[in-house]
Amino acid sequence: MSQDIRDFVPASCDILALGEPTHLEPAFARVRNELFAQLVDRGFRSIVLETDRVAALTVNDFVQEGVGSLDLAMSEGFSHGFGDLEANRELVAWMRDYNENRPPAERLAFHGMDAPLENTSAPSPRRYLEHARDYLGLDLDIAGLCGEDERWSRAEAVMDSAASIGATAEAERLRTTADDLLTTLYVRAPELIATTSRTEWHRAETYLTAGLGLLRYHKQAAQRIDESERISLLLGTRDALMARNLLDIRSIEDRRGATLVFAHNSHLQERPSTMRMTEMDLEWFSVGAIVGSLVGDRYAFIASSLGRSDAIGLGEPEPDTYEGFLQTRIATWGLTPATEVAAGLTRTDPIPAQGYFPLDRATLDTVGAVLHITSGATALTHASG
Repeated sequence: MSQDIRDFVPASCDILALGEPTHLEPAFARVRNELFAQLVDRGFRSIVLETDRVAALTVNDFVQEGVGSLDLAMSEGFSHGFGDLEANRELVAWMRDYNENRPPAERLAFHGMDAPLENTSAPSPRRYLEHARDYLGLDLDIAGLCGEDERWSRAEAVMDSAASIGATAEAERLRTTADDLLTTLYVRAPELIATTSRTEWHRAETYLTAGLGLLRYHKQAAQRIDESERISLLLGTRDALMARNLLDIRSIEDRRGATLVFAHNSHLQERPSTMRMTEMDLEWFSVGAIVGSLVGDRYAFIASSLGRSDAIGLGEPEPDTYEGFLQTRIATWGLTPATEVAAGLTRTDPIPAQGYFPLDRATLDTVGAVLHITSGATALTHASG
């Protein structure tokens, strides 16, 4: 058992993925912060979280250049409510302090890899396409094509294929317009970068690809197919958008250093993800499966597990489960080679509301190591005391 993540980074790896088994136990983000600091000492220069990539630009502006304030970065730079998490605030503040007085090439960068959506809802692409239009200095009535934003953002536009506008003539015209904007952005890249900056060009591309991603998501939502197949397709589309964002981020960060990615285990694992939802068995390729297949051993994944947690009401694991075995070896938290985790059973006590995905054999067979926390925030309090 080790508390130094550097012991588990393969020499070939420049994308190290650290999973969490639930978003609702804050201890994982606190451990992540400590592990990221260790990786920075090893030459890592960026971190990617499971949050809206466009929103995260606000955080990176603050972290790298001191633009805005910490409060603004937390209130506007995160999606899914992750700006309220104290460990995320501590991470952003630490990164800003680290970057102070350092040259640009050595500064840490903050990124989000998610699309600006939830599994069950997605907003209008209007503001994302308008940002790219304005950057290009074009006269296009994006708002007229989009119509009222609420038509897109209402839950039934995603959850009911018959109510979706993703297959309408207006949506088709928007997709064509967005594709034309992307072509123009590349055609004019030398001119645009010379008159603005490479950073502003990438920002426009990020907005535009976010808008295109929303249009693709709404298109999938409109598919008149078996409901379990449709929802699986939506989940797979979201992970495909995240994978594309992660690869884009690595193309930007490639010469500066390696990247730590932090998200739910189900997104980062290198095997297909599965979920049971309202009597439907869902399956799709995860971010890790997609990226791992494309970059090979440059991608490495560390899964996480949890013993007990007051935050989510998770009790002690049974001794014959994988988590039960890890409880006997780890006092607070620690990293263990997956090959050292004894044969066991998959725990069955978690309920869906906890968002906890237990360890299983298939996961252990595809990871190099497991980060285990014994008792959530309590364990970390004792460890740091």
